[in-house]
Formats: sequence, C-alpha cells, structure tokens
Amino acid sequence: MARIGVVSISDGRGHVHARNAGFIQSKQDALVASLRAAGHEVVVGADLVATNSLATSVAREVAAADVDVTVFYYAVWSFPHFTMLAADATRSPLVLVASTDPTEPGLVGMLAAGGALDQIGRKHTRAWGAPDDADLAAKIGVHAQASAAVGSLHGSTFGRFGGRPMGMNTAVANTDQWMRKFGVDVEEIDQYELVLRAEQADGAEAKKAREWIEQHAAGVHYDGDKLTPELLERQIRSYLAIRDIIDERNLDFSGIKAQPELTENFATMDVTEAFLNDPYDWNGPKQPHVCATEADMDGALTMQLFKAISGTPVLFADVRHYHADRDIWDLCNSGQHATWYAARSDDPAENLSKVNFFPEVFFFPAGGASVQHIAAPGEMTLGRLTREDGEYRLQLMLGEFENYDEATNKVLVDQSTPEWPHAFARLDAPGEVFLSKFGANHIHAVPGDHRAALRAVAEQLDIRLDEWSRGSGS
Repeated sequence: MARIGVVSISDGRGHVHARNAGFIQSKQDALVASLRAAGHEVVVGADLVATNSLATSVAREVAAADVDVTVFYYAVWSFPHFTMLAADATRSPLVLVASTDPTEPGLVGMLAAGGALDQIGRKHTRAWGAPDDADLAAKIGVHAQASAAVGSLHGSTFGRFGGRPMGMNTAVANTDQWMRKFGVDVEEIDQYELVLRAEQADGAEAKKAREWIEQHAAGVHYDGDKLTPELLERQIRSYLAIRDIIDERNLDFSGIKAQPELTENFATMDVTEAFLNDPYDWNGPKQPHVCATEADMDGALTMQLFKAISGTPVLFADVRHYHADRDIWDLCNSGQHATWYAARSDDPAENLSKVNFFPEVFFFPAGGASVQHIAAPGEMTLGRLTREDGEYRLQLMLGEFENYDEATNKVLVDQSTPEWPHAFARLDAPGEVFLSKFGANHIHAVPGDHRAALRAVAEQLDIRLDEWSRGSGS
C-alpha cells in the first residue's frame, strides 16, 4: 500500500476557524481512519491550516515524511491562498478532497482551491464524498498507488545486456529521455560478461536446480541434441550469473538481447528470464526481478510499472496470431512467460506441474530449453508504453485469458510454435483497432483490472493514454 499525507485547510478568519475547528477535526479523523482501514500509512498534518504560515509549515512537515501523495482536505470554506502556499511546499501529487456534508461549504472550498491551482498550472486530482466512504478511500488510494509506482522508477537502474536485437527499433529507447522523464539510469553490460560468469558459476547449485526442475515440471524433454542436462545446467548457470551481476551492480530491472549471439553460440535465455521474473526459484520465495527478452527497454519499463501496481510477476509476449474465428489472440514468445503464469499459484510445484521444458526450435542453433505452458485463465490488464513521434503514450486495455480442453489447446498451439508458452487472450479491443494502432510487437499483462491506477500513472507522468474497449471504436 501507499503513504498518504493529509492536510486539512480551513477558513482564515480567526473567529470562523475557532467555530469550525471541531467539525474539521472530526471529518479529518474519519477520513484518516478510512484510509488506514484500507491499509495505507497516513501522515497527518500537525495542525489545521488556518494561517499562511501554517500552510507552509504543515505542508513541509508532511512532505518531509516522503509521502506518495498529499491530500488537501476541505470540510468547510477554505481560503484558497492557503492551498497555493501548501502546494508550493510539497512536490508530491495532490488530491483535493471535499466533504459533501451539506451543512458546510466544503465543495466550495475545494473548487476555489482547484481553480487557483489550475491558473498556475499545478496538476492535481479532485475527489469528494463522506469521509468514511470506502469508495472515496479507494479513489485516493489509486492515486497514491500510482504515485508510489512512478516514484519507484526514480533513482532506479536498468541493466541492458547487449544492444538492439535483430534491428528491433521499438526495443531501444533514448537514455536521456528515460532519465529526464522517468528518473531511470541505464547500465550497458556486454553479453560476454554473462557468458564468462556463467562458466564460473557454481556447478553444484546448477545441478541442484536441474534436479528440482526435473522433479516438479510436467516434463523435461531431453533429446540428446538441442536439450541435454548439460545445456539445461548452462541455462541455469546463466541465471546464477545474472543474479550475481544484478547484486553487484544494483540493477533494479534488466533485459537480455540474446539473439543472435547467445542463441546461436551459447544457449537460449528462456530459463534465465523465466525464473528471474518468477517469485521463486529452487531456493524458495524471492522478489520477481523484471527481465525483458530481446533487451526490450520500453517493454521492461512497462513491466516494472505493472509490477509496482499489481505486486505480481508481469507477462511478456509477442502478439503472435489473431484467431479471427474465435476472436482470440495467441500471445506467444520464446523468451519467457514466468512459470508463475501456468497456474498463478503461491506453490511453485503447482505451477511447474503445468510447465514443460522442450528442446528449442530451429531459430536457436545453440539449443537449450524453452519454458512451455498455457497461461491460466482470468481477467487481465494488458498494455505497453510505446512512442509516437518521440513522445511516450500508454496503450491500455482489459482482457481475459482463456484455456480450453486439451485437444483444442493442441490445435491452437500447433498453429504457431508449440514448444513455446502461450496465453490465449480475448481483448476488450476490436482486432482492427488493435492491429492498426498498437505500437510494438511485444505486449505485457498482469492479473486483475488495474486500469484506474494505470490511468493515474499516465496522468502523473504527463503521457498520453490510449485506452481501447469494444465500445470506444478507437
């Protein structure tokens, strides 16, 4: 959850404030209790703001607590210049919240303050309702959650292993733009570092991991050529190597080019990428580390935001095929889906029981295992940060992952690449609109409906939101 600051703004006339102070305090207490009941940490201003000096000092005190979002609360008519001074004293996103108790003009206070902020171009969001209304707390929480996600990018480092893959322009972003807009630094790392570290990795650890995979997976299909125990252990040692590099260089998220150098001369990175994105490995639970295949920078950035919003691993896939007869998209990619998506269970064994490790196909002469499964069904938020004429936009939609009987699944996967993972998605976007306007070959997804928080992310980042649905037609 998030850290939320609350500052209540009052009337600047001493006798009016004295009359209203108890009323304001009771409303503020109810709002704070509601936010805390929703799981948020709340930092409350030390005093009600009834003077210009308090506007600055109280806001500065709350800002010093490093809140994700600051609520300016209006239970009564409030002098608008107090809001202006308080806003100047904080840099967090602002949510102006009005009490709708008709006995006092809280809405009037919020509108006057909001209009004043509009005049100076200070962005803010407005909300209103009874202070103990759970829906009001949820709306504030969405903006706080979005702010925490955006804030988590600032000061972070992306590890980019290799360069542009196979001429893929959409996988490469401007590092200056990333720092200016998102506060993200990019650490360039040659893929040879990964190869060198993999050769030096702990063989006993790799054997332990291989045996764990063999024990829990639906199958490890060795063929004596493209997939052998030695090749699987090479992939596992690559995972161990990149974990060491992540720790040494303090990488927050990463991407591996792989194609064609590693996939033709060393091994595919499928196992490495899948387990980096998973919330576990053979040593037990861990935090997922976002890793994008083909060193897709905007893909990794999208995944990092989606992870911060959802708290779950994030799916990475190619938009492989549209089954028009079923209105179903086959989202399929060699690099990964995290094995967690096979069942979305807290138990790794349950997920892996639905995962097959197949020999890689002709695209990848060096061989290794692909990590194959069909994603478990459920509601999904899908989208991606893309760029148009150099400017970022968030393309966003709701969807549903579907799964079918064994025979139908086989028919569908056999039409593309059966050795790779698949997610069969019904998108809340017309196929013609999606194919005409989606700005990349890669798409990302997380379970549940997180569109409200991602809308707030787009607003706070000041980027365009392209949200598609069946009814919108655009």
